[in-house]
Amino acid sequence: MSDTLALYIHWPFCVSKCPYCDFNSHVRDSVGQVEWRQALLADMGYEARLTAGRRLGSIFFGGGTPSLMPPETAAALIGAAETHWGFAPDIEITLEANPSSVEAARFAELAAAGVNRVSLGLQALDDETLSFLGRAHRVEESLAALDTAQRLFDRVSIDLIYARPEQTAAAWYAELARAIGFGTTHMSLYQLTIEPGTRFATDVAKQQWTPLDDDAAADLYALTQTQMEAAGLPAYEISNHAAPGQESRHNLTYWRYQDYVAIGPGAHGRRLAQATTRHRKPENFLSGVARNAHGLKSEETLDPATQAMEALLMGLRLREGVDISALGRRFAIDSADLLDWGLWTNCALLVLSTAMRAG
Repeated sequence: MSDTLALYIHWPFCVSKCPYCDFNSHVRDSVGQVEWRQALLADMGYEARLTAGRRLGSIFFGGGTPSLMPPETAAALIGAAETHWGFAPDIEITLEANPSSVEAARFAELAAAGVNRVSLGLQALDDETLSFLGRAHRVEESLAALDTAQRLFDRVSIDLIYARPEQTAAAWYAELARAIGFGTTHMSLYQLTIEPGTRFATDVAKQQWTPLDDDAAADLYALTQTQMEAAGLPAYEISNHAAPGQESRHNLTYWRYQDYVAIGPGAHGRRLAQATTRHRKPENFLSGVARNAHGLKSEETLDPATQAMEALLMGLRLREGVDISALGRRFAIDSADLLDWGLWTNCALLVLSTAMRAG
C-alpha cells in the first residue's frame, strides 16, 4: 500500500445539464455556499479521522462544474486537507473547469488557493458542434480561457469529444492537429457516448439524429493513437494522452488501484479495503451530513478476491498493463486464478478500448 493517499472532492452543480452527460450533476436556482463549504469540510473530517497518518499525493475537484465553486471554498478545502493529512512535496491539485469567461475570471484566485493543475472542457473547436453538445461557451471564449489557464497554472489538460455524428477522419485529424498546437502536455480524448437517461439517448430513440457507426468510430480511434504518438503525447490510458511525466497522478491512483478518499454528493471511494458511496442527491447529502457528520450512504468491506478483480479491471485500462504476479502477492490470490479472470476481462477491455466510449 502506498504511503500517500488521493482525495476526490465532488462539486455537483452546473449552470445547465449537457445532453450527453450522465455524471452526478445538478442545476439549482441557488446554492448556499456557506452551507456547502461546511458540509464538505465535515465530510472531509470524517474521512481524515479514518485515514490519519497518510499524506496526500493529489487532490481532484470534479463535478459537476467545480470552477463555479467560490475560490474561498476551494481554499478552505485545500487548507483543511493539508491540516488533516499533510501534503507530499509535489502534490498535484487539479480542478475541472468550463472554459467560459466567467469561470476564467476566477483562475487567478484558484491558483492562489493552491490549485496547480486545471482540466479544461473545451470539448470541440467549432461553434456549431459546441451548440450541438449543449455547451454554453464558444470557441473564441474557450481559447481565451485556455490562454489564461496556461499563464496561471503549472499544468493544463484539455478535453475533446470526437466520433460525433457524420464526423470524418479528415475533419477530426485537422481538429486534433489544431488542439495539439495549443501546447498542453495532457489531453483527454473521449468518443461521444449515448448514455441511458440523457437527452441524447432520447434524441437518438426518436431518430432525430444517428450516432457515428462503430467501424467509423474505431477508425477515428486508430487515427487518434497514431497522431498523438507522433506529437509526443502517447496514450497512457484508454482515453488519456500525455507527454512523459505529465500523466494525471490522481487518475493513476484509481487505475493502479491505490487508496483514495472521495467526498461530496455521489462520490465513490476506495480506502482501507472498503468501497464507500456518498448520497447522490445534493439535498440528501446535506441531510446526511447534518444527521451523521458525514455524507456516507454505504460502506462495504471488500474481500481480497473482489479487490484483485477490481485492480485487474482498472489496470487493464493502462498502457503499462498489469503485473499478474505482483497483483497475486498483493491480495494473496493465486496468479493462475487471476489469469483465468484476465481472459474475459481482457476481452471486455478490448471492446471498451475499441469503442472508446466516454463515461
